[in-house]
Amino acid sequence: MEHTHYELNVAGVKRNLPLCRINDDLYIAAFVMFSDVELTCACACELLKLAPEHDVLITAESKGIPLIHEMARQEGVNHYVVARKGPKLYMQNVIYTEVNSITTEKKQVLCIGSKEADMMRGKRVLIIDDVISTGESLHAIETLVKQVGGNIVGRMAVLAEGDAAARKDIICLAPLPLFDGEGNAL
Repeated sequence: MEHTHYELNVAGVKRNLPLCRINDDLYIAAFVMFSDVELTCACACELLKLAPEHDVLITAESKGIPLIHEMARQEGVNHYVVARKGPKLYMQNVIYTEVNSITTEKKQVLCIGSKEADMMRGKRVLIIDDVISTGESLHAIETLVKQVGGNIVGRMAVLAEGDAAARKDIICLAPLPLFDGEGNAL
């Protein structure tokens, strides 16, 4: 492969993302915010500047957690909702939905408990993710929010990958291209 990395510049921060093979003709750039404090803080700040009025933030476990945590911290709020990949012992009256994600090999479950449902019921809910690609994780979170009576006021991500970059219902900081077998942006 001719190109093995993609140089990303988002929220004033540059990173070289390794290209990862999906199949012989398709590669994606691996964007991982885990352990990158500078990137997480900068992206949270920039997303908050674009965020619609909201009462509650929600993300899916796990890659969006550092971002949503930092957004809540910068907003000065002491709570947010994480849709978990499975029920936990402390969760009561668990509400489930299924999701097929491009970065996960098999179908997953996302769920929330009654505490999280109560936080969102009748509230303005802002969905947060690190990357929106196929939109499957986003759709699963939307299902959970609607099931408990939350009002979705926006969908935000640091990056919108591939066709998601053309979506008008997503606020993102930058597009993220897909790549061919030679590492050229599509």
